[in-house]
Amino acid sequence: MPGQGLPLRVATLLTGLLECLGFAGVLFGWASLVFVFKTEHYFEELCEPDGGPMGNLTGQADCKAQDEKFSLIFTLGSFMNNFMTFPAGFIFDRFKTTVARLIAIFLYTSATLIIAFTSADSALLLFLAMPMLTVGGILFLITNLQVGNLFGKHRSTIITLYNGAFDSSSAVFLVIKLLYEQGISLRASFAFLSVCSTWHVMRTFLLMPRGHIPYPLPPNYRYGLCSGNDTTEGEKNAAESDKVEMQSKEFFPAKEETLEPGKQQEPRSFWCHALSQRFVCHLVWLSVIQLWHYLFIGTLNSLLTNLAGGDRALVSTYTNAFAITQFFGVLCAPWNGLLMDRLKQKYQKEAKDTGSSAMTVALRSTVPSLALTSLLCLGFALCASVPILPLQYVTFILQVISRSFLYGGNAAFLTLAFPSEHFGKLFGLVMALSAIVSLLQFPIFTFIKGPLQNDPFYVNVMLVLATVLTFIHPFMVYWECRRERSSLAAA
Repeated sequence: MPGQGLPLRVATLLTGLLECLGFAGVLFGWASLVFVFKTEHYFEELCEPDGGPMGNLTGQADCKAQDEKFSLIFTLGSFMNNFMTFPAGFIFDRFKTTVARLIAIFLYTSATLIIAFTSADSALLLFLAMPMLTVGGILFLITNLQVGNLFGKHRSTIITLYNGAFDSSSAVFLVIKLLYEQGISLRASFAFLSVCSTWHVMRTFLLMPRGHIPYPLPPNYRYGLCSGNDTTEGEKNAAESDKVEMQSKEFFPAKEETLEPGKQQEPRSFWCHALSQRFVCHLVWLSVIQLWHYLFIGTLNSLLTNLAGGDRALVSTYTNAFAITQFFGVLCAPWNGLLMDRLKQKYQKEAKDTGSSAMTVALRSTVPSLALTSLLCLGFALCASVPILPLQYVTFILQVISRSFLYGGNAAFLTLAFPSEHFGKLFGLVMALSAIVSLLQFPIFTFIKGPLQNDPFYVNVMLVLATVLTFIHPFMVYWECRRERSSLAAA
């Protein structure tokens, strides 16, 4: 890493971390914002008085329609967060960093202004604002993930760190909730978030490349403040030459390169990778675990209200506790990337003796991460299924660790298991398809509220069983690596 560019790269890294931490994934602090919206009487006209001494303030069965409305907004927002990642990835791949970030800034600023000037009478505007907010946030994340390419062997650690920051940004809505309780209006908080867009614009032009950050990084690579007028063309040429080099190193086994150069395979197309068993297994793994997390976050306010017997002070306390634990996702996620980086270095040394390809080395390093993520989700699912209020503190802790490992591991797996030139499209595709599965959260919620009469036991059992099936993915990756090692040994 050239010493001249080190301060700029560190500045890019830290400001990108702040951007992901403060803006990118705020939707997942939804439970805190719902508490504020209910206090502001959003959708309160949907509540039906139960005739009790507390009227409709209990927030339980008589406000089922209100809870469903908030659940539907979160379902739509979380769906768009994932589904729109595919076109967002295409925009990033096709039109590069600057265009993608300007679109993100426009969407994010528009969304925060809409929420700032929304009231109980215009609460339906939340159906427009929350999807715009999430799409802007995911574009921030996608454009920042490439920053890991600036730091070579620490690439996976930085990618998972950014994804952890994305998870931790859900604490922003907790801050808004606490400020609201201290007298700062919802309008003032979201107006401040809108003003922060000037910082996003400055970072786009001063600390980010116009194109893509190539990997491996070419010598004397320059961008942002250090770039000249021909930066974009230079980045394009460097990226193209490095793609050819990376394909030859990572996708062709070493023995084939030396023994049969005339029979090397052609680089595989995007759809060949998208339809591969490896990608399909990863999609199922992500979709099942993600559904658990989305269902839990989207229905948390209703769950806590039921377990607390309608005690608003107790619900507020547990909501705050949940949001605080979300903040620590940024501290949990890098351990996943560090695990993969260390294992990759270890397996690279072994590959010199066995002749294994760089791709096999990268895949082997992801197996413990995938298995550990499934295990954490299983523990979280079991705790969430037990209707004991104090146990939810343990649920919160396992949930934030599991979720930070999930998204950090997802991005790192895609960068290690597939060609870099397809990353944006594959990342977008896996998120878009998993978004379709995440739509199940709303019918599940209405099924629990209706036919099951607020008893989620049978739904939880089915989801726990589905979580157990996610262990198939790391097993299949391990088996694929073992099969190649066996074939090399036989040869």
